[in-house]
Amino acid sequence: MDDRWHLLAKQLVHGVGVEKGSKVSIFMTDSSAMDAVSTFVAECHRIGAVPQVLAVDEKFDRAAVAFANEETLASAPPLEMLAMEWSDVHVSFRAMVTPSVDPLEERRIAIQKKGKGEVAAARWAKTRWCLVRIPSEEWAELIGVSHGLLLDEFFAGCIADWSEVERKQERLCRLLSTADSFRIVTPDTDLHLGVAGRKWISFAGEANLPDGEIAIAPVDNDVNGHIGFEKEFWFSGVRISGLRLEFLNGEVVAHSAREGEKFVSSILGTDVGARFVGELGIGLNSYIQTVTGDLLIDEKILGTVHIALGRAYPECRGVNESSIHWDIIKDLRVRDAFLYADQKAIISDGELSPELQVFLG
Repeated sequence: MDDRWHLLAKQLVHGVGVEKGSKVSIFMTDSSAMDAVSTFVAECHRIGAVPQVLAVDEKFDRAAVAFANEETLASAPPLEMLAMEWSDVHVSFRAMVTPSVDPLEERRIAIQKKGKGEVAAARWAKTRWCLVRIPSEEWAELIGVSHGLLLDEFFAGCIADWSEVERKQERLCRLLSTADSFRIVTPDTDLHLGVAGRKWISFAGEANLPDGEIAIAPVDNDVNGHIGFEKEFWFSGVRISGLRLEFLNGEVVAHSAREGEKFVSSILGTDVGARFVGELGIGLNSYIQTVTGDLLIDEKILGTVHIALGRAYPECRGVNESSIHWDIIKDLRVRDAFLYADQKAIISDGELSPELQVFLG
């Protein structure tokens, strides 16, 4: 076994605060995550915690999409909800499984996402948690990239001196807190996001791995303009490309996509909050450079920004509620791409401004 899995297990125990007596629920979405799960379970036992593992394989989710009635499909999986009630700490090991979704099932996947979202909301509210997104050989083959390269970037983006990263990112949060609005501008995007009264927070190894981002919750009725996401990506196993969203007074009022448009419509119809932006995030991890099409990894790439439709982080003083939290990444590492804080460009063509570079050191 790669020794880096043991280092990751120690990183996780520290990051989510596993202690003697901690009740730790663990989800494993595919057997390819077994090395990560087994080393983490061993580390939990070593310090006297109580780990329990549930196999929540994505293949089971696909069986539900194929055969379950809609009431069952839309309901939160009961054992997953009980796990959130029981545990102090939750870690979900999510292997990157090759999507195999029939376009005719996209509406039912969106229905299933509602129940899964209720589990996520309970996780946020009741546990100290972390999601670990693990590159698989099949995903590397899907995107035409070396699995070894993806693993190297994954481990480099997970195993770090997160206390030092936190210190630097907190400094950056304080710097950006003076801005009342942000604007994303590229040839296919011009989106204004008001943030007055909201709070920037740092993510540095506690809640997601790989990690390294800062985020804020935009004011619910102060998002206007349009944003394009040209590259293809996957959400809940559905491929989406050429996505375009238009906002008026905070709400998505129009959308289109080359692929996945009906699925996007279904997701936006999940509940009232699904049409509003719950997060604006900035990726700051320089070790992750390869766009994978997986949102949990790509949102950490230095030179990218992302918005999340749906549930806002209360820590950011956000109030939008939804059973979904859908991060969508905008890669600014292209020509004529900018992120403005008030009137000042803080990212230009994927490069941080000199002022921000000094803060991140």
